[in-house]
Amino acid sequence: MFGSTKKNSPKAKAGAADTLICKQTKITGDVTFTGVLYIDGYVKGDVTAEELENSLLTIGTNGYVEGLINVPHIMILGRVKGDVHALEHVELMAESRIEGNVYYKLIEMAMGAEVNGQMLHTVEKQKLLGHQQAEVKKKDSGSKAEDAKIAKG
Repeated sequence: MFGSTKKNSPKAKAGAADTLICKQTKITGDVTFTGVLYIDGYVKGDVTAEELENSLLTIGTNGYVEGLINVPHIMILGRVKGDVHALEHVELMAESRIEGNVYYKLIEMAMGAEVNGQMLHTVEKQKLLGHQQAEVKKKDSGSKAEDAKIAKG
């Protein structure tokens, strides 16, 4: 009403975390989340976002993740040992240390950030328009029906 902010934008929610893993917390196992996750503790396992568009992961200065990360928007101030897959955007702050490959669509990297691995730009496959998808489905269903006729006859 007073200001227009996008409801689903991770930037709009960047100030507040839906889930917080504190400095004294150690987790062994995979973490799956939606919304905003802030890790300032230790996680040994994969970190994955269920929402593939609007989720944000922040690894704080005390945060350490040992495992694969697969999240659309990522901000790293701490350490990661494992591959990082940023489906949209990754921001590496000056103190960040990564041992593994970084797959990104857009990247911001501050002077002092360290990546011991490959940095690989990924390009999303072009999405089909709605009418093109319908044509592809028709072709697929038509070929299945023809295959069934051939198998019977």
